Amino acid sequence: MIARTLLERVFSAASMERWNDHPHPAVFTELGKQAHKMAAAWVLGKCEEDRGESVDWEALIRGGIFEFLYRVVVTDIRPPVFHKLMQDPETKTRLDEWVASRLEPELSALPAGMGRAFREYHRSAGKTLEQRILSAAHYMATKWEFGFILHWSAGMYGIDRTRREVEANIAAITLPSARRMLDDPDGSPLWGFISMVGQLTFQKRWAQTPRMPSTSVLGHLLFVAVASWLLSHEIGASLQQGRLCPRRIYNNFFGGLFHDLPEVLTRDIISPVKASVEGLDDMIRRYEREAMEERILPLLPPHWHRELRWYTEEEFTNKTWHEGKDRIDPIERHEGDIPAALNKDRYSPYDGRLVELCDKLAAYLEASASISTGVRSTELESAKRQLYARFHSSCVCGLPLGYLFEYFR
Repeated sequence: MIARTLLERVFSAASMERWNDHPHPAVFTELGKQAHKMAAAWVLGKCEEDRGESVDWEALIRGGIFEFLYRVVVTDIRPPVFHKLMQDPETKTRLDEWVASRLEPELSALPAGMGRAFREYHRSAGKTLEQRILSAAHYMATKWEFGFILHWSAGMYGIDRTRREVEANIAAITLPSARRMLDDPDGSPLWGFISMVGQLTFQKRWAQTPRMPSTSVLGHLLFVAVASWLLSHEIGASLQQGRLCPRRIYNNFFGGLFHDLPEVLTRDIISPVKASVEGLDDMIRRYEREAMEERILPLLPPHWHRELRWYTEEEFTNKTWHEGKDRIDPIERHEGDIPAALNKDRYSPYDGRLVELCDKLAAYLEASASISTGVRSTELESAKRQLYARFHSSCVCGLPLGYLFEYFR
């Protein structure tokens, strides 16, 4: 069972402001940074596969989440100090154990020995391909943010030292796919895609409704992705097979991470507005598909397009893929749960209803957190009531998940 404190810990990263000792044109948060990092990791992982490398996507996703949770626990340590501490083996060991002990109650309640896996991950001294991808993605997301910080901090004492540190970290990246982008970012469509994803940090959720904390669309995507990953493991542990297939967990995570990607072009249009004009929602979806085809997909290799469409079209629909099909049209849509016989990698199962539940859980938590701080409105209270009424009795694959909404009632 997922602990309330774990969800709160993930959400707390929305309040962790980055670069808060520098002038900046927008609020950069740890939640948004980690979302951007995982989007970049997806790009790099796909590139490495195109080079013939074998990427362990389960390890990459798990490692990214473990690194994120680690950073949330030690958020009070400034990045330069943190990286300096990590260079001393004895200090690193002590800090690793302290962080693991803080997370132990939350991780030990999860299936698949997550507490033990967390410790083992941070004890590992080796640099696997997946760790190298995550490291490169981390510094690429930092580079993107720092481009804005540098512009606004010109002449500020110490900014040149920060610039040299960022440049040194970027120069140390040896991953071939990352190196090609970084050596010629202006000529790289893939860097353009990564930059476009980053722009979702400037789009606010509930834009016309005052809230505390304010959250970005980019940060929201990571919360949905992490929640989908957690619930995928919980559901898998309850099934007769004992787990969801790796591709299903992969799809649920990256489906959560990319499901709102078209909003980089259309903005976050809230549900009441979509519902207020007949046909508006369908019109918006048509525009989103056209915008994806014209402005986002051309930045990616053609053989990646099907996957991104999988996550952004009918994103809240359960679906599987039939072997041998190479177009987006011939998919199997499932009104109920995905049959156990299709819980296999070759069918590429995707729990759209699970991603929807996590999407609405994020909205419910956003409303609840603001109301609890005293920043409340009729819109927030109404949204909270409606979300609870719709999802508090939800089941996925026979597993009741409404307890997540009870946590924040």
